[in-house]
Amino acid sequence: MKRFTFLIILLSSVLRIYAQESVEVRIDSIEMFVGQQVHVTLIAHAKENAKVEFPVFKPTQYITPGVEVLGSLEQEQKPEDNGFVARSTIYTLTSFDDTLYYLPPMTVKIDGKPYKSKSLALKVLTIEVDTTHVDQFFGPKDVQDNPFQWSDWNMSFWLSVLLLVCLAVTYYLYLRLRDNKPIIKTIHIVKRLLPHQKAMQQIEQIKADKMVSAEDSKEYYTRLTDTLRKYIEERYGFNAMEMTSGEIIEKLTATQDEKALSELRHLFLTADLVKFAKYSTLINENDMNLVNAIAFIDQTKLENVPVEETVKPQLTEEDQRSQKARRVLLAVITLLGITSALLLTYVVYTLYQLLY
Repeated sequence: MKRFTFLIILLSSVLRIYAQESVEVRIDSIEMFVGQQVHVTLIAHAKENAKVEFPVFKPTQYITPGVEVLGSLEQEQKPEDNGFVARSTIYTLTSFDDTLYYLPPMTVKIDGKPYKSKSLALKVLTIEVDTTHVDQFFGPKDVQDNPFQWSDWNMSFWLSVLLLVCLAVTYYLYLRLRDNKPIIKTIHIVKRLLPHQKAMQQIEQIKADKMVSAEDSKEYYTRLTDTLRKYIEERYGFNAMEMTSGEIIEKLTATQDEKALSELRHLFLTADLVKFAKYSTLINENDMNLVNAIAFIDQTKLENVPVEETVKPQLTEEDQRSQKARRVLLAVITLLGITSALLLTYVVYTLYQLLY
């Protein structure tokens, strides 16, 4: 029984000793050539919630004279038994002097308590040079240019050729576009005289020409009836210029009062007698017919009618094809311009890389 109790106490002591915080260090190689690198791994065994502080070295700081620390990298912690974890940091070292170095112990603080690792040794080797047989080495050389290789330049060459082709095609299409003048559609706003305004202008011209008192009554009545016929044609929308006087009066019977038509009928009858029967009229009769014509126009005129008209040009099929061709040329020129700019940028960049 006493032996069993003693065994339990001994085992518990061993476990407590094993479960204590500790620090260990490893090096991946104890030898290296000048300028090479080795890695030193510093491991701390501590409780999971313990605060662990590893040594911090600045870049190119010496861990010992002749051995530089290039950098450090903290690793992920690994779980262990009894609630402990292993935390580690890898230090990268290098040296440029061939000798045997003593790497002193590294201190890790666990919950503020320092723990030291064991020391290490690092042997830095150099390449032996046989200075007694210098002929086996090549002497110093002058500065030499890189040899020309077509494989380095062929892409830039062919892209430059393609760039020249694109520029030539672009210029040719530009000339075509310049010669193919654009079709500009202009919308015109035309001011038009109303039918009664045109008729009154013609009558005023008849007055100005003193046709009322002229001896040639035929010309006077021809101009006066033509003015009325044109007015009736534009006012009522039927072809009064090609109709007889009777047909015109019959056409107007449904829309005008008898008094206005009676005076108009008398005017047309007098005009027909003058033109076809050589009837002679007096000046006062000519004045009366002129007044009747003006009165008919005043009674039948339309006032509230737009006097401006928007005229939109109609393009022919040839003009439409010309516009379509211009749009296609412009799109192709734009595409070629963008392609040329990209090719030029790439060729310049490639040549810069090759020359510098």
